[in-house]
Amino acid sequence: MRALIVSYYFPPAGGGGVQRVLKLCKHLPAFGWDVDVLAPDDPKWVAHDPGLVAEVPPATVVHRARYRGPSDERPAADVLAGARGMRGAVTRAGIHGRQLLLPDPRVVWVPDAARAAVRIVRERSASVVLTTSPPSSAHMVGSLVARRTGVPWVADLRDSWLANPHRRYEARSVRVKRALLEAMARRTFARASALTAVTDTIAAEARALARPGTPATVISNGCDFDEFAGLEHTPSDRLRILHAGFFFGKRTPRPFLEALSGLFADRPDLRDVVEARFVGGFRTADRTWAESLGLGGSLRIDGFLPHDRALAEMKAADALLLLIPRSGGLGTSVLSGKLFEYLAAERPVLALVPPEGIAADLLRSTGFARIADPDDVPGIRAQIEDLAGAWRAGELDDRPLPADLRERLDRRTRASEMAAVLRSVA
Repeated sequence: MRALIVSYYFPPAGGGGVQRVLKLCKHLPAFGWDVDVLAPDDPKWVAHDPGLVAEVPPATVVHRARYRGPSDERPAADVLAGARGMRGAVTRAGIHGRQLLLPDPRVVWVPDAARAAVRIVRERSASVVLTTSPPSSAHMVGSLVARRTGVPWVADLRDSWLANPHRRYEARSVRVKRALLEAMARRTFARASALTAVTDTIAAEARALARPGTPATVISNGCDFDEFAGLEHTPSDRLRILHAGFFFGKRTPRPFLEALSGLFADRPDLRDVVEARFVGGFRTADRTWAESLGLGGSLRIDGFLPHDRALAEMKAADALLLLIPRSGGLGTSVLSGKLFEYLAAERPVLALVPPEGIAADLLRSTGFARIADPDDVPGIRAQIEDLAGAWRAGELDDRPLPADLRERLDRRTRASEMAAVLRSVA
């Protein structure tokens, strides 16, 4: 049987959003599925990682549909920060205008993608279409293809369609937007044969938006332990705390850096001990603020690294920094894909996450983490100080996962679960 996967993020795009589809391409054939992928031709992603192209299995047939939408090469916050005068006014109008596109600015790709997907389904005799989000508009492609071809369609949600943790729901305009999004979701998911989601919360939301009786299965993100084969941790002369990934919306490094600055003020002996390193996107405003703290050589901000190099840096780090904001309570149900790479790296984790949330629960089950509320600066500071003590005592060894948990979180296991859903509708 053949599955067509529609994904906005696919190599040479980089970042965490690529990995779920890439691993499905790798493992689904072992469960009886040939895979085609439809992705944009050149959407100017914020992260490019050409090296990932080599990881696309030779048997995977990749199709490209023309992309006519806005560029993601620079974060909107950075573009707005540099907007000045008349040109700045035009820039701000353009960026704010994107917010009027529903369900997201990538919706402009839907007509071209849907035409291409219909053609591929017919020419390649696909048994099922799988769309994956974000962006949510990718599911509109699946809905259109299901209507035009009658081929079963499965919608895979890595983020909520409605409950974006980075929106300000106290604003009336946002509440109106949410109502419109709900109406669009109900119309879109009405044609879904099945739904999959990375968390129980997202699955419950999707189930409520779809036709009654539409099956919704939780298929979490997973770990690819093979990616860390051959990588070893080597001690250094500093405690290296690494954050990998991008900052956007309400996700911020500021409470952590504020805690680190306060710790150095009271414990100057730690200034030459601790190094905080950020690999990935860092907003211009955050960088300026961070540099004003006078952390000097204890703060290192790097740009985006290719995936293989980022994994090597994770393994080399003494501790990995995970940041999930509260976001008005929505952060408790967020299970970042980055967390699974951290687990596969088998290094200690400094988790600044809602302690009552699902990310904290998973980390506690591994014994990996030191957990502090993301807004509790004194609590964060205490965890950093404790981490420094453990480093000086030589207690930050690798943290191998128990065999049963390792098998449960493996990407191959996740692919087998997805294969079962595809088989159930095809």
